[in-house]
Amino acid sequence: MSAPTSPARGPLARAWASNKPLTFLGVAMIATLVAAVVGLVLDPRVITGAPAWLKPAKFAISVALYSFTLVWLLSFLPGRRRLVGVVSWMVTIALVVEMVLIIYAVIAGTASHFNTSTPAAAAIFSVMGTAIVVVWVATLILGIALLRHRHSDRAFLWSLRLGVLIGMIGMALAFLMTSPTSDQLARARAGHGLPTTGAHSVGVADGGPGLPIVGWSTVGGDLRVAHFFGLHALQLLPLVGFAIARWAPASWRAGHRFALVWTVGLGYLGFVLLTAWQALRGQPFAEPDVVTLSAVGAIVGAVVVAVAAVAVSARRREVAV
Repeated sequence: MSAPTSPARGPLARAWASNKPLTFLGVAMIATLVAAVVGLVLDPRVITGAPAWLKPAKFAISVALYSFTLVWLLSFLPGRRRLVGVVSWMVTIALVVEMVLIIYAVIAGTASHFNTSTPAAAAIFSVMGTAIVVVWVATLILGIALLRHRHSDRAFLWSLRLGVLIGMIGMALAFLMTSPTSDQLARARAGHGLPTTGAHSVGVADGGPGLPIVGWSTVGGDLRVAHFFGLHALQLLPLVGFAIARWAPASWRAGHRFALVWTVGLGYLGFVLLTAWQALRGQPFAEPDVVTLSAVGAIVGAVVVAVAAVAVSARRREVAV
């Protein structure tokens, strides 16, 4: 399922040989995570209701996972060295800039995101937004390349494509956080300016009660939920495709595996969009109402029915053969 590699090398050595910029980024983020954990232990400061070094730690994990995932995905384009190089350097430079600014803000004792209290803070927030746009465009380039790529296992290839597509949607959902909230606009109209522009939470202020580690609001909506699940489709759907290719019954035709990948992909996309809709309604992720639970039931039910239909079709073909 991946490009040929030498069995004598470890995974990190193979990643370095395959893609130096992104491997450097991933290793640098592991080192950043270690430093951030030390900061969590030694630094008692709190920024926007959370330990000062929690955001660098979470971003380091996310960026490391994303960079190594990209190394693997780009290995499916062995004949596109120039494209692979462009995507790799775009992502590496953009995310290094992003992480440097996040760490700088922590050292300065201020918020990195949504902070427009001073011209310098606003400039930092703008540069961070631009960096994420660069990452999104690089991911789009990868997605287009995968659409043009051919692979012996069509179902597995589509698991990669759908993972990239839903990952891009998850990234794009983060831009819903950058618009001023109604409270921020009201303060601006009252002459207090816009020291903060945008927020993670909907209906409540950032920094309130939240779930452990992730910090998702437990008293209002939180757009980080949809962003998180959408972004990690990059890892989840290829794993689904791999599992189907590896363990689906031998009697299943390529069309059955293809239908199963699309069923899981569309169901997962529905879940991501549902969590975004739930957040925009100001509802905590951990406290869904009847409407949200009904929507979850509809998505799960549709996926189960579709999977059952695929299994029945495959079984009928097996019996007929």
